[in-house]
Amino acid sequence: MRLFALRGAVSAESNEAAAILAATTALMTELMARNELDGERMVSCIFTLTPDLDAEFPAVAARELGLDRVPLLCAREIPVPGALGRVIRVLLHYYAPEGHQPNHVYLGQARALRRDLESAQ
Repeated sequence: MRLFALRGAVSAESNEAAAILAATTALMTELMARNELDGERMVSCIFTLTPDLDAEFPAVAARELGLDRVPLLCAREIPVPGALGRVIRVLLHYYAPEGHQPNHVYLGQARALRRDLESAQ
């Protein structure tokens, strides 16, 4: 087994707790499905939010998905002028077999962040 890292991002519809939780759930569900992951193989998960999202912690959605034993951290993105707003990003560390190919996930408007990663769409 080897340590890998996944990236992903999703846009939230609004700065409301329900919207942040729904977006995070969609992102994490897709990351876990595409990479055949469960909480047992996850090492840690770091979420960031753009400054316009502060109604809820994305970690709440991850815990609701059963990741209550995975260390989770939420932080703020740098407020770069002109950057895409209402975005939740994740950096997920996990163990997988040596030949594993990470499948990054970018959903909604956040797809524009990594058009170079066709496999991430």
